[in-house]
Amino acid sequence: MENREHQDREKTLIVDPRQTNLTQENVQIIEWEDFEHELARLWSLTSALKEANERKQSLQEKLRSFIQVKTESLNRMNELEEMRERLVARKVMMENMSVHCKVAAEDAKKQEEMLSTEVRSLVVAGTSLSVARKRLQESNRILNEERDYIKLKNLLRKLRARQQYKISQVSLLYPVKILVGPSQAQELESYPSSSKLGNSSVSKPINRGTLTILGLHLTMLPFTKMSFFTDKKEVQKSASALGYVAHAVSLIASCLQVPLRYPLRLGGTRSYVIDNVPPVEPTASDLSWNTTLSVAVKPVEFPLFLDGQDTTRAAYAAFLLSKDIEQLLNFIGVDSLGPRHILANLKELLRLVQSSQFIGT
Repeated sequence: MENREHQDREKTLIVDPRQTNLTQENVQIIEWEDFEHELARLWSLTSALKEANERKQSLQEKLRSFIQVKTESLNRMNELEEMRERLVARKVMMENMSVHCKVAAEDAKKQEEMLSTEVRSLVVAGTSLSVARKRLQESNRILNEERDYIKLKNLLRKLRARQQYKISQVSLLYPVKILVGPSQAQELESYPSSSKLGNSSVSKPINRGTLTILGLHLTMLPFTKMSFFTDKKEVQKSASALGYVAHAVSLIASCLQVPLRYPLRLGGTRSYVIDNVPPVEPTASDLSWNTTLSVAVKPVEFPLFLDGQDTTRAAYAAFLLSKDIEQLLNFIGVDSLGPRHILANLKELLRLVQSSQFIGT
C-alpha cells in the first residue's frame, strides 16, 4: 500500500510540460520535509473538491428536477388559467343562455296564453259549427223529405189521375143515371136529394127520381116475396142489374187496388158474392190440442140472383155487395148512405172519384 501511495505521489509530481510552461511563473518550491504535509493537504483538498463536485452534481440534479417540476407547475398553471378562462367564457355563455331561456319561456307563456285563447275560440266555433251542421242536416233532411213528399204527391196525383181515367171508363161502361118519373112501390132505391154522403140524417131517400144502371132498375119485390105470379122479367132485370153493379165494383176495386172484403165471382146474371167468414163458430173441442188446428174452412158463395124460392141468400148477397161499395167509399174518405142504397152509393162513388178533389187530396 505504501509503495502504491508512493507511486501515486510520484505521478502527481510529474507535470505536463505544456502545463509547466503555463505555470512557470506560479511554481512554488516545496521542501521535502513539507512535501508529505502538503501532499496530505492536497489530498484532503482533492477529497473536498470531489465531495463538492458530488454535491454540486447532486444539487444540479435536484435543481434540474426542481426546474422540471417548476416548469410542469407553470404549464399546469397555464392550463388551469386557460381552463379558467374557458370556464368563465362558458359561464358567461350559460348566463346568456339562461337569459335567452327566460325570454323564450316568457314568449312561450305568452304564446301559450294566446293559444289557449284561440283554442277556446275554436271550441266555441266548433260548438257553433256542430250546431249549425246539425241544423243544416235537419234542414237537408226536411228538404229531402219535402222533396220526397212532393215527388210522392206528384206520383200519387199521376196515379189517381190514371185511376180516375180508368174509373171514368167504367162509368161510361156502366152509367148510373136518374130516371125522372113517378116513383113505384117496388123500387129498391131512389136517389137522395142531397149528394153529401157525410151526414146520414140529411141523406134520406126522397123519390125525386129513380136510379138505373144501363137503364135497369133494382126492384124490391123479388127480394121480399117470391110467388108463382112473380114476373120472371123483373127477376131477370134485377139479376142483370146486380151483375152490372158487381162487375163495376170489381173493376173500380181493381183500379183503386183495394182488395174487397167480400170477393166477387163474376158471371153476368149469375154472379156470386163470396163470404170467407165461417158461418158457425168452432167449439172448444175443435180447438183442443188433440185435434188438428188448421181446419180448411170453405168459403160460402151467395148468389146475386133468385135461386128458386129462397130469397134470403140473394138478399144477403145484395147486402154483402153493398158492404163492398161501402168499403170503397171509406177508402176515399166518404161515408155510405146505408146498405139499402146500392146504386146511390155506386153513383156517389163514381162522382167523387171523377171529381177534381180526388186528384187533389
